[in-house]
Amino acid sequence: MNKAVNDGVWSGSWVAERLGVRLEGDDELTGMLGLALRRNPKRAHLLVSNVLGKHVPQSPSVVYGAGFALGRRVRELLGAQEAARAVVLGYAETATGLGHSVADGVGLAPYLHSTRRPVAGVARAGGFEESHSHATSHLLLPEDPALLVGDGPLVLVDDEFSTGNTVLNTVRDLHERYPRRRYVVVALVDMRSAADAGRLEEFAREIGARVDLVTAASGTVRLPEGVLEKGQELVARYEAESAAEGSSSSAAPSGPVAQFPAPPSSGAAAEAGQDDNPPGARGTARPAPTGPHPGDDPTGPCITRIDLHWPPGLPDGGRHGFTPAHRTHLEDALPAMTARLAEALPKSARRVLVLGFEELMYAPLRLARELEQVAGGVEVRYSTTTRSPVLAVDDPGYAIRTRLVFPAHDTPADGPGERYAYNVAGAGFDAVIAVVDSVADTPELHAPDGLLARLSAHAPQVLLAVVPSYVPGPLALPERHPMLPEPLRGPAFSSYAPEEVGWLLQDLSDVTLEAPTEEREEAIQSGGAHYAESLPVEYQPSEQYQELFQAALAESAARLAQAAGAVTEIVLAERSPRPVLVSLARAGTPVGVLMRRWAQFRHGLELPHYAVSIVRGRGIDANALRWLAAHHDPRDVVFVDGWTGKGAITRELTAAIREFEASDDITGFDPEIAVLADPGSCVRTYGTREDYLIPSACLNSTVSGLISRTVLRADLVGPNDYHGAKFYRELAGADVSVAFLDAVSARFAEVMDAVDATAKELLSGDREPTWEGWAAVERISEEYGIHDVNLVKPGVGETTRVLLRRVPWKILARAGAGADLDHVRLLAEQRGVPVEEVAELPYTCVGLIHPKYTRGATGADGRAVNL
Repeated sequence: MNKAVNDGVWSGSWVAERLGVRLEGDDELTGMLGLALRRNPKRAHLLVSNVLGKHVPQSPSVVYGAGFALGRRVRELLGAQEAARAVVLGYAETATGLGHSVADGVGLAPYLHSTRRPVAGVARAGGFEESHSHATSHLLLPEDPALLVGDGPLVLVDDEFSTGNTVLNTVRDLHERYPRRRYVVVALVDMRSAADAGRLEEFAREIGARVDLVTAASGTVRLPEGVLEKGQELVARYEAESAAEGSSSSAAPSGPVAQFPAPPSSGAAAEAGQDDNPPGARGTARPAPTGPHPGDDPTGPCITRIDLHWPPGLPDGGRHGFTPAHRTHLEDALPAMTARLAEALPKSARRVLVLGFEELMYAPLRLARELEQVAGGVEVRYSTTTRSPVLAVDDPGYAIRTRLVFPAHDTPADGPGERYAYNVAGAGFDAVIAVVDSVADTPELHAPDGLLARLSAHAPQVLLAVVPSYVPGPLALPERHPMLPEPLRGPAFSSYAPEEVGWLLQDLSDVTLEAPTEEREEAIQSGGAHYAESLPVEYQPSEQYQELFQAALAESAARLAQAAGAVTEIVLAERSPRPVLVSLARAGTPVGVLMRRWAQFRHGLELPHYAVSIVRGRGIDANALRWLAAHHDPRDVVFVDGWTGKGAITRELTAAIREFEASDDITGFDPEIAVLADPGSCVRTYGTREDYLIPSACLNSTVSGLISRTVLRADLVGPNDYHGAKFYRELAGADVSVAFLDAVSARFAEVMDAVDATAKELLSGDREPTWEGWAAVERISEEYGIHDVNLVKPGVGETTRVLLRRVPWKILARAGAGADLDHVRLLAEQRGVPVEEVAELPYTCVGLIHPKYTRGATGADGRAVNL
């Protein structure tokens, strides 16, 4: 076993002595890690793992066992039931094999790793940045777009947990798209500084989720001041000395120190990078060649090709997802594939390296581990090539003793460049088995300065095994009814006229779904129930409150008419001359009706108008989108809502449309929402950005066609059904839905000139979202000690909802706010909630959900927030 201690010398001592770097922590830390110097302007040192199988050749059983053991610890942490619902995500390139091994230890978890290789035809499900890396952009390209959608635990695996930036970037990106309640971060070593140690817990509070950390060892790297500059000077000096030694001899190096050749010229490299055999079509795997390759150099080294007989359809790794069924398929095929490797090895070979290729780590690791178990008397080691540039120093106190340099051979998206294999030269291997995928089996691989030639200079026998590069095929869509139901219309469903709106919902009026607010919140908390699985009891306004609503409507009708006209004119000018209005039920529905009425009043257009369900954490109703796509051009669809708060629904719709396009291969829907008011600065299409009272926010179903909030519950809504809602016919006596619309549309004629002026100003101005509302919510959350943005509801509309449907803590009101807040003050008085005036508030008011007693308040995923 290779250790970080060579002949009693720790393989980090060279760096420690010259830079003053100290490694402090667990006793086993120096046995797991050595130190080297990066050729990287962002970070001087590199922690070199001896159990990862990347830079240091290691026993494959040790490498696989380290990851598998971490996976078992995750399984114990989660429990068998939660572990069965988990998804494991590994980081490219270093931790792709480690993540795979962790997934094996967890058990039934599917696995996906990020990639820096874009694949044509595969939709991106996310991405993130690795701030300290030499190559930052990570892509997530699952074959099954639903892989990341579930609410089971997400297990994130990296080789080291240093600052936490990479993990936070990942979780932040994924939590916006696929929110969930629990994350587990797994790493071989936890090397956070004291300053970084608290960030994970703070971040978990911010997103309202639990985040656990599982590592094999922990410690800290102590870096003296000026270490980056000093490290760069050392690298420059040793690089120059090595280059001078290399130029003094025309022979290729035969000892442990490899040359540092200059990269090829850009033109030659670009020409050489062309692949004569492009990847196969979707749904096929590019076959591994078994005979001479057209790019092979007949004068170059003799390379023995091995046909593994890789199983058709089996992914070469987790780039597009690797399921438990794939794992079983691989386990079944490993013995036969390994037998072919063993047969091809020279009889005299006693020390063999299986060398993987960048992100292709797991398949070579499993082959190497199997070979180690069946090849008696042969010492098998495993490592992989990498794109990470590291200085090599031939000293027992330095972790990277030798370096082989060769051109990239997989036509990378970021262009040609150098690639490396560390600690291979001079290591005394009798044979090297290079395992690459078929995309990387290019002329550059076989060139005189390519990887195979470099290996041949240091091993008597080089064998090549090519694994077919897996290219996902289109997913088979789940079976569904060929004819989705037609929209529900009034008066059978809702108090609106049938031409005003068609509801793409199913009628659940006969189902009892209501519960008192406190009981409902408690059920959500204790059982992990989703807010959309039940309904709050409909608030019945007092006579005094109804009088306030009527006064507010009379006062604001002209202002509402102007905003409705302006947003409609922008839609007609920018989005479509004959838009299909699709309201987000239910707050968006009255606004959609007003926009429809304005288009008819001003332009004589009879616009189609529908209402659909969108549920935070669950996305938009996919069946409703399928019906719309079958009856209208998706490019004409304009989604409509009432107002924006901090922009949660805006983000939800964007992610939902992306997932729908990936799952159904239906494109054209624009996730941009048109709203009456955008106080949060979250959208481009709006009538105003002022935060004022929209009277339809004052009431519930009695101003929304007597329709409830939408419901999504598995026992009521099947895979072929629309989301559900109730029609409260019994509340007809209190219904003001049509009266509200009539009062606003009656003011259309008097606001025509104002609408023209407003629309002209908006169309010529800068309307790019600033998301200043989200920033304000974050600030308020911290200032008031809440530490959870989900409990802060900004704007008049959202504040009203807090008072009607939640357990409010306090109301923040902008100093000097007038009649717009009369109904808020009345509701607050009735519920015993204090109203606190604030001098500088970006909204007219902000509602704060109680952070102590309302533990069931729903977060970004629609589930209980852990406080």
